[in-house]
Amino acid sequence: MTTYLVLTAIGQDKPGLVESLAEVIADNSGNWLESSMSQLAGKFAGILRVSVNDSDAEKLIAALDGISDQLKLVIERVDSDIEIESPQTVELNLIGNDRPGIIREISHALASMSVNVEQLSTECAPAPMSSEILFKAKANLKVPVGMELDVLQQEIERLADDLIVEMQLS
Repeated sequence: MTTYLVLTAIGQDKPGLVESLAEVIADNSGNWLESSMSQLAGKFAGILRVSVNDSDAEKLIAALDGISDQLKLVIERVDSDIEIESPQTVELNLIGNDRPGIIREISHALASMSVNVEQLSTECAPAPMSSEILFKAKANLKVPVGMELDVLQQEIERLADDLIVEMQLS
């Protein structure tokens, strides 16, 4: 049997952190399956999924605890069979004037329509022709069966007059 682990990691960004993590996983019979990692404000932040034989799981977890001087890790066992079934995956791109609470408003609108955010990346950047700050977001969404994308787009655009929303089926 196989154990699946989801790890979240944060630490002071420096060369070799990913290598240290990969080395511990490989040296303890783990298999690095998928990950998303970033550098934010001088910190390394990442999430990854690892598989390991049940008989080696505790050894791997103990070894991961051994690198706590480099990375703060949260390790969760997960059931690999859990999947949210939805036939539509949508890529959402939006841009608008930045303001406090925009993620709260967007996430509330999505949750109220039972839309699951699978991946989200955001940034704030200066507008090309002015000194205003623009909020930009890109997300992969799982949309419930039967939901019209026009309805979803209108609901998000309703949050602000200046919000430009583009959606594509993936």
